[in-house]
Amino acid sequence: MIELARGSLSKMAVSLAAPVVQYSFRLGDTQVPVNPLIGQRVRLEYLGAIHCSHCGKRTKTSFSQGYCYPCMTKLAQCDICIMAPERCHYDAGTCREPSWGEQFCMTDHVVYLANSSGIKVGITRATQLPARWLDQGASQALPILRVATRQQSGLVEDLLRSQVPDRTNWRALLKGNAEVLDLPAVRDQVLEACAPGLAELQARFGLQAIQPLTDAEVVHMNYPVQAYPQKIVSFNLDKDPVVEGTLLGIKGQYLIFDTGVINIRKYTAYQLAVLQ
Repeated sequence: MIELARGSLSKMAVSLAAPVVQYSFRLGDTQVPVNPLIGQRVRLEYLGAIHCSHCGKRTKTSFSQGYCYPCMTKLAQCDICIMAPERCHYDAGTCREPSWGEQFCMTDHVVYLANSSGIKVGITRATQLPARWLDQGASQALPILRVATRQQSGLVEDLLRSQVPDRTNWRALLKGNAEVLDLPAVRDQVLEACAPGLAELQARFGLQAIQPLTDAEVVHMNYPVQAYPQKIVSFNLDKDPVVEGTLLGIKGQYLIFDTGVINIRKYTAYQLAVLQ
């Protein structure tokens, strides 16, 4: 086989395109288009080293998807409020990196509905769309609210998940396309059911802080998949450093081989070689 590239792995670069979503491996400073490899024999080799995405130091274990332990304990992007935005403690003066929080958290966020393995609610920075949906493997998505800060978007999400889940079933995601849903109808039902709670949040933060996106349109996404697996077998580079097989498709951050599936994002900062 011929080595295409090697280096420190990041999540795949992704772009919304017609007729299908386009992907590229990112290995250090090198990018390798993945779509042309579909239908081909592909081999991934873990080279036995992990280098922290932030400081570059070698680490035995990857924490928070790509960080060494010291960085994981001190970086704001690894704090508990990243997974639970409603627990933001910036106002308490205890943010690990206030300047980072001001740039990434004190900015407009979008609350959205997505259909990947079924309906879900999610949040992301306004600048991260549609990449966030593509990383999740959503086939449909609809922005429903624009919110002034990450913490406020987390509070809105917490309210809305009383009506819809906030999780994706990754196994269902990799078994086929989800049934098409009427997302505007779901939006209307969810917002009506949550209207009292949303009014309370608007009274707390101001009307301009939480605004409905009534004119937003549904975005549709098609993924480059030749065939979905009948049985889901997941590769683990920590147990077996070689992944090899015929690449059947890509969805979210998953590569689908005839021999199993692998979540590329999970192995951020791993030193990897890609061969064809």
